[in-house]
Amino acid sequence: MLVPKKGTYYLENGTTLRNAIEKFKVHKFSVIPLIDKEGKFIRTISEGDLLRFITSFANYDVKASEMVLIDEIESYRPYQALNINASLIEVLALSLEQNFIPLVDDRGLYIGIVKRKEILEYLIENRQQD
Repeated sequence: MLVPKKGTYYLENGTTLRNAIEKFKVHKFSVIPLIDKEGKFIRTISEGDLLRFITSFANYDVKASEMVLIDEIESYRPYQALNINASLIEVLALSLEQNFIPLVDDRGLYIGIVKRKEILEYLIENRQQD
């Protein structure tokens, strides 16, 4: 069920608002992990976070978005990450609230995600037949 880091999309701390907008637009994401230069998970950022930030400026300018770093944008409802050793119950409980769960190792390094859809597919495929 784990989608490894290399199979996911994420943004690095220091990415500009304009680059973030482009990544959301091209890949049609609603939420994406944000990591630092060392690969540590920081938080998630959503398209709603970007829109709230943009609409807080009456005269938003696309050129100005090249000067704004996503580090400056507040997350309204960031996704919680779990350690790779989290129990199945923790994963299931968190999947009720999040479309995906970012996973980190013991050092806090981002290692991938578990998608809600894949959890449900796994449970359906492996259900006990009555």
